[in-house]
Amino acid sequence: MAASSSSWLVRAVGRSLISGLCNNADGLRRSTHEMMCNHLLFQQQRTFIQMRTSLKVVDNSGAKRVACIQALKGKKGARLGDTIVCSVKEAQPGGKVKKGEVHYGVVVRAAMPRGRCDGSEVKFDDNAVVLINKHGEPIGTRVFGPVPHELRKKKHVKILSLAEHIA
Repeated sequence: MAASSSSWLVRAVGRSLISGLCNNADGLRRSTHEMMCNHLLFQQQRTFIQMRTSLKVVDNSGAKRVACIQALKGKKGARLGDTIVCSVKEAQPGGKVKKGEVHYGVVVRAAMPRGRCDGSEVKFDDNAVVLINKHGEPIGTRVFGPVPHELRKKKHVKILSLAEHIA
């Protein structure tokens, strides 16, 4: 009885200290499987901004939240700097934009990582958009929060000039 309990203790301590690198191949396989499951549970999959994605509005146009109807370029969806067609889901009373209206928007923050030329990546905690009119001019007069400098390449210089912080 004492020999079996001590071998169990050695296996339990060895598994916890060395993450399953004991002599037992089954224990190694089990611990690797457990590590992969834990990694997948804590890792959230980040995807393109696609149809029905809810986005935060970061200008003072009067809208609070919008839903993406269509990404204008690309099959998969929109990324940073892309233009989308969106419908206003929540709006402030007395704003320029009303609930249910359809507008164009520029994605200024996206949770999906985007690689830069220097090898770094930029990603944000939320998905955010600035509403624009048909001519590409922002509806609001202020832009809140950080905005990536990649918008300059996409010809959205007016949004960059209204932004508080350029990331």
